[in-house]
Amino acid sequence: MDGVPGWKVPVSDAEIPTRWLQRFDIEARERASRSRTRRIEEPKGIDFCSNDYLGLRLDPRLMGAAARAALEFGAGSGASRLLRGTSPLHGELERELAAWKGTETCLLFNTGFQCNATVIPALLNSGDAVFSDALNHASIVDGCRMARSRGVHLGIYRHLALGDLDAQLSNWRRTAGKAAVALVVTDCVFSMDGDVADLPGLLALCRKHEALLMVDEAHSSGLLGESGSGLTEHQAVSGQVPLVMGTLGKALGSFGAYLACNGILMDQLINTSRGFIFSTSLPPAPLGAALAAVRIAKLEPWRRERALSYARRIREALGLPQHPSAIVPVHAGEDARALAWAAHLQDEGFDVRAVRPPTVAEGQSRLRITTGAHQEEAQVDTLIAALKTLS
Repeated sequence: MDGVPGWKVPVSDAEIPTRWLQRFDIEARERASRSRTRRIEEPKGIDFCSNDYLGLRLDPRLMGAAARAALEFGAGSGASRLLRGTSPLHGELERELAAWKGTETCLLFNTGFQCNATVIPALLNSGDAVFSDALNHASIVDGCRMARSRGVHLGIYRHLALGDLDAQLSNWRRTAGKAAVALVVTDCVFSMDGDVADLPGLLALCRKHEALLMVDEAHSSGLLGESGSGLTEHQAVSGQVPLVMGTLGKALGSFGAYLACNGILMDQLINTSRGFIFSTSLPPAPLGAALAAVRIAKLEPWRRERALSYARRIREALGLPQHPSAIVPVHAGEDARALAWAAHLQDEGFDVRAVRPPTVAEGQSRLRITTGAHQEEAQVDTLIAALKTLS
């Protein structure tokens, strides 16, 4: 291992053909300020870039719950869910999440990416359609592309434009087969801008066109609503959205993902979602931590209130539109400018990162600032002062 005395990293003798090296074009990526690297060292500065919105990642209660779960049920799960990989913790967490989300049942997945990328194609057949917001997360994009490769019509509607979605659904239905079905998929809180979807409006459109709605609560679970359940609760549509996906590794400080739905949809996905069927299930430790996190999130509303208030404070100070989220984008435009801004803030003691294409569109590079319960009011004010010096 790196850092162990006497250990040397082995040098590979494997050759990469020249035509492959040309395709990688590493030098061009560096010239365009697009090169990315892993930061293995301990992160420095005050965290204003992670998705630890409730400040639970380092909470002793979660760490203790994770340790107890591992001691009781083992370090790993040992198999996929349909073999020997379902423990009592899986069932307990699924019941807890379903009750929180106001749905009949819930199905755990290993990651949010895996869930979106494999659930979407599992629900659709050739001749069906899926409609996706233009700014949806990459996992939704890949799930839609996978469905399209199987003969599913893919419609991309303009960001938050319900009129455009309505028109696309109408146009598709005029030529679709009688048995064809449509799925509409959207993020709840969009991860790069922090703006939110209109769930009541989307539900109305889906009812009008007999479509199924799937929403991604990755960046709203734990933060929004009276109990912290998410945007569905915040917009008073809990229990009405057929498919509610969420993650355990952001506000809930653990790892994993879930899909809250009814029993019919769960039965379909258990039998058709390749990401669920063929993956080794989540190990006990993150399940124990996630169970503790859901209960803390419901019992300690001050955590979400603090995170959201800090984000409102930064937006107001910078003259940015207000959204009910803990994500604040500071647009730089050029890649090099975003990197320079991030470097300056890191020198000032703030861990803020630059986001560049392909994560965002060309010319839309930015700082993505996130707020959380682990931050202090004075730290937020100092960050605001530093942000105002950027040019």
